[in-house]
Amino acid sequence: MSEIRKRKLETGEESDKAPETESDHKDDIDSEDDKVAGTDLSQKIPSGTDKTPDVLDSALKGLSARWRNWVIRGIFTWLMIGGFCLIIYGGPLALMVTTLIVQVKCFEEIINIGYAVYRIHGLPWFRSLSWYFLITSNYFFYGESLVDYFGIVISRTDYLRVLVTYHRFFSFCLYITGFVWFVLSLVNKYYMKQFSLFAWTHVALLIVVTQSYLIIQNIFEGLIWFIVPVSMIVCNDVWAYIFGFFFGRTPLIKVSPKKTWEGFVGGGIATIIFGVIMSYFLCQYKYFVCPVEYSEKMGRMTIDCDPSPLFRPQEYILPEFLANVMQLLGYKKTVTLYPFVLHSLSLAVFSSVIGPFGGFFASGFKRAFKIKDFGDVIPGHGGIMDRFDCQYLMATFVNVYISSFIRTATPQKLLQQVYNLKPEQQLQLFYSLKETLENRGILSVP
Repeated sequence: MSEIRKRKLETGEESDKAPETESDHKDDIDSEDDKVAGTDLSQKIPSGTDKTPDVLDSALKGLSARWRNWVIRGIFTWLMIGGFCLIIYGGPLALMVTTLIVQVKCFEEIINIGYAVYRIHGLPWFRSLSWYFLITSNYFFYGESLVDYFGIVISRTDYLRVLVTYHRFFSFCLYITGFVWFVLSLVNKYYMKQFSLFAWTHVALLIVVTQSYLIIQNIFEGLIWFIVPVSMIVCNDVWAYIFGFFFGRTPLIKVSPKKTWEGFVGGGIATIIFGVIMSYFLCQYKYFVCPVEYSEKMGRMTIDCDPSPLFRPQEYILPEFLANVMQLLGYKKTVTLYPFVLHSLSLAVFSSVIGPFGGFFASGFKRAFKIKDFGDVIPGHGGIMDRFDCQYLMATFVNVYISSFIRTATPQKLLQQVYNLKPEQQLQLFYSLKETLENRGILSVP
């Protein structure tokens, strides 16, 4: 028995406590184990925004830490914006490949934290299993995109028809293989840690892979559905930081003490103004508003269409109060706008009010594991996940918004389902549709 324990018993400090049991002792060991884990975590995970090039580091030596971080953050923000513009110039394929790369990097950062927390690098197969589940998830989700948008072409190739018809079955088989693999890899004394990491991996897949799939879906609807929401999140982040840096006085949320109400409100107003202006500009170009479709004739993806009514100027009557004011000033009672600009207001409000909560969630996650950032890839910002935490939340909203208010089905999906039918079923559908169109007077009877 230790001297401290003896002294407590002699002074009666533990007289009203139950005798120490073996389980109590085990809890103490686990508690100490957790403390050690928390201490070592920052050493095991690359986490720091101060990793800057030597040239830049020496040039900023005279500045205070606050202004030094401001300059570094500003420089790399503009570099990222420039890179984003170049990727947009590269077209939809470049955006999709970039989305996949970002997804893999974000998954790696989240999984590395799991390895560091549970400290089980030596357990059999677990790192391989995590990446296997990532590949399986990508096969399912990206395969869904290919089936939706290129299924008609793929179905005409005999040896690929099977992959299209039974895509979900093959995906399920791949997942079950990983599931069995995991069960066979279980080790007696590490059950809890292994199941914890199994859950960790699946949460990471839910957060990262599912959202990146939705981003791809948004791109196919038209680049404007990708560029505008992404730019709004960037704008909100930048202006919230600027307003908070110069005017921030009132703390916004405990989980992220550096966030202020001044930054939150200022960033929101700037985002709404920016969203309206950018949407109005992009609506004028087919490259941004046309859906991404595969052209059999050209053998590649194309962006060419007659813009839908959503992207054509329409005249709107102003509310009575505003109409009277405009009339007094000598202006018309109506205003001409692209309908998408009105939709962009919803996107702007979400990115300003709800979007930051993706960042707050990430802040709480990092605080739970006593790390500063998810990584140190981007000086002044941290890891890739530190910059895309709000983007994934926004991607989900945009996809739901399109499905709910813009369209409910696409010709590509319907045609793909028709091509998967048997010939007699296709004929039955054809004659039924023909009869319906003739009865409605849409199709003339010869």
